Amino acid sequence: MGTGQRSHPVTSGTESAGAEPAPRGAAARVGAGILVSRIFGFVRERFFAHYFGSSDFADAWRAGLRVPNVVQNLLGEGTLSASLIPVYADLLEQGKDEEAGRFAGAMLGLLATVAAAVALVGMALAPALVGLFFSRWDPAKQELTVAVVRILFPMTGVLVLSAWALGILNSHRRFFVSYVAPVFWNLAMIASMVGGAAYLGSDAPSRDLVVALAWGGLVGGVLQFGWQLPFVARHLRGMRLSLGRNVTGVREAVRNFWPVVAARGVVNLSAWIDLILAGQLRAGAVAVLGYAQTFYVLPISLFSMSIAASELPELSRMRGEAEHVVATRVAQALRRIMYFMVPSTLGYVVLGDVIIAALYETGAFDASASLVTWTVLGAYALGLPASGSSRVLTSAFYALRDSRTPSRIAYVRVAASVAVGVLLMIPLDRAGVGSLRLGAVGLALGASVGAWIEYVLLRRALGARIGPHGPGGAASERIWLAGAVATGVGVALQLALAPAHPALVALETLVPFGVVYVAGAALLGERFAWRRSAG
Repeated sequence: MGTGQRSHPVTSGTESAGAEPAPRGAAARVGAGILVSRIFGFVRERFFAHYFGSSDFADAWRAGLRVPNVVQNLLGEGTLSASLIPVYADLLEQGKDEEAGRFAGAMLGLLATVAAAVALVGMALAPALVGLFFSRWDPAKQELTVAVVRILFPMTGVLVLSAWALGILNSHRRFFVSYVAPVFWNLAMIASMVGGAAYLGSDAPSRDLVVALAWGGLVGGVLQFGWQLPFVARHLRGMRLSLGRNVTGVREAVRNFWPVVAARGVVNLSAWIDLILAGQLRAGAVAVLGYAQTFYVLPISLFSMSIAASELPELSRMRGEAEHVVATRVAQALRRIMYFMVPSTLGYVVLGDVIIAALYETGAFDASASLVTWTVLGAYALGLPASGSSRVLTSAFYALRDSRTPSRIAYVRVAASVAVGVLLMIPLDRAGVGSLRLGAVGLALGASVGAWIEYVLLRRALGARIGPHGPGGAASERIWLAGAVATGVGVALQLALAPAHPALVALETLVPFGVVYVAGAALLGERFAWRRSAG
């Protein structure tokens, strides 16, 4: 990376014709949108746990949602962030709004074509995929999973287009709209479960209720994309839908696109392998993994993704700055992420039973399911600091127009995750609580090992490009100390207070946990910070 200044440095106080001033608190806007959508996501999960618990119907839904998710993971937000935003943001920075609009239209045309083709192929291959992945399931359970997969493949295709809209809006520093859009997806599925149960006249899990939920997901995907379109239209000039022939920036975006697709492909392969392996374990393993993953991804999406998403356009604009400028920005972002990942890790590992019971313990989801889900969540949580920090490190590579390095490292991470998961799942599946076994814990531990390997390799590779960029050892020690004190307070309250409803127990322990952490961190010199510090 060169050390010269760009013609329109973002720090100069002037903006090019096509660029817009960076808003203060961009990460907070991303976080606010994600928080709202996640709240509705948890409401959806509570309804799901009430209606389906850890039954065969829950397994079928989780599997049916994961199989077509390959389309969204391959072509969705992460891939577009790597290929679309750096090119599109650079065109805006140069004041080439018309070219930026044509580029956006070409990318939309290409994505729509590829997503539609993959969705059609997936629908046709659904019986073969389900039969291959879940050969031990009985025919009725396989048939239901096939029905769900065929409905959800088109849904994931629509969500890819929603990710395109997110990329455009992020480049214009309009973060809240796209990150709050999944509220519509969640609302549609909540309505389908409640309405379906009322129509069927029973809260008991059933095939028809699962199918109704799948149709709700498809409708929700359409609503999510439709919500974003009016906002996108305000920013695009000269947009024409095309397949990218002779459009400025398309070749570079496609060139950056394929390494990330390859990395996403191996990540999808890892997710499918986890799904296949969980399908070989005792009944309920797939469902329990899904419940634990809902909490696991919360701090990553709420904090890491919000910070990484807001930093990517800015780092892309700073590509020509001196290495130390980029390194300082990356270090600040990593420090902010550690502030949120450390208490999330400690809270999940030590107080996860309180969290799980408060949300899920209702209807068909009993105390034994809570205990097993907590164990899986704790295993996932061990990798949270690494997984969350890797989002910013990967964004830094994307901003430097290097999508190959994080892609190669992703292969190493996946290989380690699968190897450790396979090694641990069989012996752990011999133990359990009630009818549920602990084999899924092995898969979660494998994911955590892989996350730390990826983090170390990303830090090493990025250090060779931009020099030292870590969050700082002293800062990390202060954050961990504040987290440990807060965790001790939470445990003491949990042991001292009288038994009560799970929601009340969560309120009595988690609120003091959070307050003590924030206050303790502040006393030690680490303060709540969505924004990049002025330094």
